[in-house]
Amino acid sequence: MPTHMLTADLALPAPVLVVEDNPLVRNRLQGLLLQLGYSNDALVMTGSLAEARAYLANEDHMVSLALVDLGLPDGSGIELIAELHARLPSLPIMVVSAWSTQEMIWASLRAGAVGYVLKERDDLEMAMALRSVLRGGAPIDPFIARRIIEELPLQAPPAAQVVDDPGLSARENTILHLVVDGLSNREIAERLFLSRYTVESHIKNVYRKLSVSSRTQAAQEARLRRLVD
Repeated sequence: MPTHMLTADLALPAPVLVVEDNPLVRNRLQGLLLQLGYSNDALVMTGSLAEARAYLANEDHMVSLALVDLGLPDGSGIELIAELHARLPSLPIMVVSAWSTQEMIWASLRAGAVGYVLKERDDLEMAMALRSVLRGGAPIDPFIARRIIEELPLQAPPAAQVVDDPGLSARENTILHLVVDGLSNREIAERLFLSRYTVESHIKNVYRKLSVSSRTQAAQEARLRRLVD
């Protein structure tokens, strides 16, 4: 699916703060945001903590979305994530990084990031993650999600925490198992011979029935309810 087909009914909160020191990656993110419908004057492209902080120091400068790298030349992007979250608790912040260590993942999410995607993903997957966060989602790279799931405690929950069956359909149940296994929407679509739009629709229904808003939460809730082994 071309990235320009992902823009239907998509709100574009602006401005977007991009903090990335690699010129190639920065240009790539800029290009993807432009394809999603942004104009250049809605994008604030910075390459360091100092540049981002200089922009934010002006009280007239707003931020509606932030894409932050972690390995910056003058420090860790986690510091900036924490500062942004303290200043704007509802601000959606997505990490775009090559780092995938457990320490960096958890530190970013605890600091206030709502999403985490690896730079190695192709343009379509990156655009899907951007689209998700723009729609209020919490996109987590499938590899990262699997790492998080593996760290979840495996002990059985107290009986009082086990709730009624959420009423998933057979298809939704199958897709939930594949989400828990760490498959991306595209991989699920290929496995089940469905369109990615259909898979996304089923996943939305799963989220609604489980009262969650992300793949990680869905996997955790599935384990708590013993919907998966």
